[in-house]
Amino acid sequence: MQNKSGSVIKILLTVGFVLSMGNSFGQFPEKLKNGLRMELDSTRRHFITLNMTAQLWARHTDLNPGSTVVTQVQPTVTDFSIRRIRFVFSGALTDRIHFFVQFGQNSLNYLSARKSGFFFHDITADYAVVPQKFSIGMGLNGWNGPSRFSNISTSSITVLDPPAFQEVTNDTYDQLVRRLGMYAKGKIGKLDYRLSIGKPFVIQTAPNSIEPINSNASFSTLPPSLVKQGYFMYQFFDQENNFAPSTAGGYLGKKKIFNIGGGFYYQKNAMYRLAEGDINAPRDTVKQDMKLFSLDIFYDAPVNKEKGTALSLYASYSNYNYGMNFIKVAGPNNPANGSLKTTTSFEKNNYGNAYPYLGTGNVGYVQMAYKFKNKLLGDQGTLQPFFDVQYAHYDRLKDPMCVFDMGVNWLIYENNSKITLNYQNRPYFAPNANNDLVQNSRWGEWVVQYQVAF
Repeated sequence: MQNKSGSVIKILLTVGFVLSMGNSFGQFPEKLKNGLRMELDSTRRHFITLNMTAQLWARHTDLNPGSTVVTQVQPTVTDFSIRRIRFVFSGALTDRIHFFVQFGQNSLNYLSARKSGFFFHDITADYAVVPQKFSIGMGLNGWNGPSRFSNISTSSITVLDPPAFQEVTNDTYDQLVRRLGMYAKGKIGKLDYRLSIGKPFVIQTAPNSIEPINSNASFSTLPPSLVKQGYFMYQFFDQENNFAPSTAGGYLGKKKIFNIGGGFYYQKNAMYRLAEGDINAPRDTVKQDMKLFSLDIFYDAPVNKEKGTALSLYASYSNYNYGMNFIKVAGPNNPANGSLKTTTSFEKNNYGNAYPYLGTGNVGYVQMAYKFKNKLLGDQGTLQPFFDVQYAHYDRLKDPMCVFDMGVNWLIYENNSKITLNYQNRPYFAPNANNDLVQNSRWGEWVVQYQVAF
């Protein structure tokens, strides 16, 4: 316990030392607040913009039982990493022609391949057939369903990490939730919509190993069918900008937002498994469609405009059908790379900070944050405490799956310069005597993040 507390304290002291070197964090250039922008004419409707976001982590993690780092068993890890780095080049060349290009990298930590390089997230261009109401576009894109945070704006994430279960096929049939295809978007009155059709990447090129076909559904190695997906929001009050595919995590009281949304994701024969029967005899392959649906509500508005206080609330319900007993186990920016427990594919992946976050079943999610008054800390900004919880009933698990986070954002200069302290508590599932997957224990992770963005 002393070692664990000592590691957390060292991280906090290191960050505190950096912050104590001056109040320069609070002096962010006003002209860079929304990116480096070049106006193409006097109308201000035509422009080219460059944006950047970097999220830097220091953390201490209690690892799942049996976790290994380069084959050595480790109970805890203290490390530093780059959680995300993004560069966005975008613009409106005319009233009808828009483009959006994003590249960067995720989860560069001490276990990462060196000099692995950046990759493209988005490369799209679209044409407004009817300005505001109907645009069509093509390219490597993230105009996704089924939920609001199936593609979130990195710079405006309210909690430490967005709900990963809403990124429904992340790095399996897609490239970090993007795929090549066509999309349509627009607004009809207060209804904001997005629809897309795309060709998935073949599963053989996924960054993670392919799970051999077995009695439980898994992503198919057969040639993939087209993905059809969409998301619809009815925006009761202020209207959100839909120039980019990513949705805002929050507005810090700058807008009055109240939306009700819903969406879907459908892919024919996306999953497969072996038919039930004698495990020692040949069995047929059963193909299954992927059918995912979600409903959500988003509220983000000022409480007191004069003081700058604000409340943000998001809640969602998701019904996911990936096929019989599908489950996915993974850990964000995982600080371990193996496990001593390799009897099943579930155990092989259940190392480090991993937990079964995604599967066939029903998922509820809630996040809430409250922003204190402006200049609560004088020139050093204000604070925004938050929490979120994911509660799921997955068919493969005997017990419910629950993971939660709590923390605080130190908004030095809103989202352009902020420090986040986050504690996550996650479940560890393991097979019991009846070979049912049950919650065996719970483990924690502390993260301090510094974000700079323009």
